[in-house]
Amino acid sequence: MDRGRYTCVSAGAEPDEPTVNAMRARELGRKSVVVGDRVGLVGDTTGAAGALARIVRIEPRGSVLRRTAEDDASTAEGRLERVVVANADQLVIVSALADPPPRTGFVDRCLVAAYDAGIEPLLCLTKADLAGPEAVLDYYTELELRHVLIRPDSPLDELRSLLAGRLSVLVGHSGVGKSTLVNRLVPAADRAVGTVSAIGRGRHTSTSAVALRLPALAHTAGDPGWIVDTPGVRSFGLAHVRAESLLHGFPDLVEATVDCPANCPHTADEIDCALTAWVTDGRADPRRLASYRRLLVSRAGDTDPRGEAQSRGRAE
Repeated sequence: MDRGRYTCVSAGAEPDEPTVNAMRARELGRKSVVVGDRVGLVGDTTGAAGALARIVRIEPRGSVLRRTAEDDASTAEGRLERVVVANADQLVIVSALADPPPRTGFVDRCLVAAYDAGIEPLLCLTKADLAGPEAVLDYYTELELRHVLIRPDSPLDELRSLLAGRLSVLVGHSGVGKSTLVNRLVPAADRAVGTVSAIGRGRHTSTSAVALRLPALAHTAGDPGWIVDTPGVRSFGLAHVRAESLLHGFPDLVEATVDCPANCPHTADEIDCALTAWVTDGRADPRRLASYRRLLVSRAGDTDPRGEAQSRGRAE
């Protein structure tokens, strides 16, 4: 979207066919159009210079990935939901292994959002030439979370195969190399690339979400897929996710809750919560329970919604 104008691709269009510029019709009311939406167009859909169609219908969304600026729904920022993308099949969580260090608190938040939206997550670990993935993968070992390692000079065949035939949305902190990765996947995208500051935070180089068609490769057949590049974020608020649904991001803890009393809040001060004994008995990583409980507490606005303090400089 650019200044109220939307770029649309006709269903079944070939890569070299022109895109259609469109504006949202008045009859849609307050319905917003977001990246990934499937829409109905009327008017001039030729894609010719100066042509402008109208979006008159938004098809039902198969999935909606949302985030809020804060966790606390009692605040204005927490009540304001931002739809990141519609109809995504896959959430690619881009995290650097160094410079900046991995922040598992942020990854946990993205996992909660993905599972809540019914989107399959994929962990993409960049800068694998600077540090090994062992600490991060150990933290997620019980989840059997799909992952791919990216080095500056490594081929992207494995990642391309995981993106093929799907609409994948890429999210990550600024400075993790997301824009660099997008430019390698889609050289024509020419996404701005920033640097990491001395305190380990990158500049926000992408300013708006954009859908990019992956180029077809000569030795592969079928739909290469689409990726949605999103602006780098420093927070991924979950105020839109119900407290009981936060556990979706921690499937390694779900089994323990069977033994919890009815309506158990699962907080650290709940003496009858079965999660505490589950971890004490060595049946789950205590860091995972700590992260889950931090999310529960943060919904009351008591902790940093970015999930960074507990994991800056190490995977925990």
